[in-house]
Amino acid sequence: MKGLYCQQNTAGEEMTFVFQERENLSSTSESSLKINVKACALSWIDRKFLSETKLENDCLPVGREIAGVVLEVGSKVSFFQVDDQVVGILPLDSKESGLCDTIIAHEQYFVHKPEKISWHEAAGTIRDGLRAYTALHYLSHLAPEKSLLVMDGASTLGTIAIQLAHSRGAKVISTAHSVEDKQYLEKLRPTVVRLFEHGETAALSLPLLPHKHDLITLLAVGGHWVTTMENLQLDPPDSHCLFLKGATISFLNDEIWSLSSAQQGKYLHILKDVMEKLSTGIFRPQLDEPVPLYEAKVSMEMVQKNEVRKKQVIQL
Repeated sequence: MKGLYCQQNTAGEEMTFVFQERENLSSTSESSLKINVKACALSWIDRKFLSETKLENDCLPVGREIAGVVLEVGSKVSFFQVDDQVVGILPLDSKESGLCDTIIAHEQYFVHKPEKISWHEAAGTIRDGLRAYTALHYLSHLAPEKSLLVMDGASTLGTIAIQLAHSRGAKVISTAHSVEDKQYLEKLRPTVVRLFEHGETAALSLPLLPHKHDLITLLAVGGHWVTTMENLQLDPPDSHCLFLKGATISFLNDEIWSLSSAQQGKYLHILKDVMEKLSTGIFRPQLDEPVPLYEAKVSMEMVQKNEVRKKQVIQL
């Protein structure tokens, strides 16, 4: 059985993605599920992060966000039965490529998929939903009537973050990076998001990466800035500004949930809540049309080069 894997033989070398035959599946362990994969979403692979966590190797499996049907259950599996529809995110150290017909994985990484949503939607929403939920609920403690600025609101993560914030009663402001993005965000108004506008191009004039000083200046008293910038460095004036406002900076790393099992219950609660919001229409993700398996290699190359705006989901 073939799966998609990425290879990088030397540091700095561009990744190559290849389909490879893998070893035959071992029998299902006590706490594992054997799953027939129906859809698998593609996400950018951070080789630096994998190297720092000692999880990098010469051949990495591609595709971790999967949705499928349970074929077999281990003897100690307590939450799932054969024929259950499930969705989840494979752990960082998984040897399994999600772009295979069948995989075996521990039950603790999955939740039930509501029947009313498609495989495509479930796989394509699960990770951005996790990231948005982590940022807004666990890091910034967003509450009703609070104001939220979402940079690049038309991105796949930005869209879900806007919709989650709106469902919690927050006031949402967003920036757009192109005319197409602005038009997309305009469709969400007036009930969801407000664009900053001053003249014809003001909403498009902000740089892709605003200066950290500008963002810190925008923070209210007791405000929170959630960022994915892993190498952020603060100058003394910026630190003093944060001190005066009692504001904080938090780092968003959604991998923390699978790197530690200490908060497994919270993690599964997030995944369940993401699926519930998707099934009730609160989440309306930015998904591209389903991609057939034979185009997965090209799609993954585009994802790794940041050449796509919508979520790429492979349909098996």
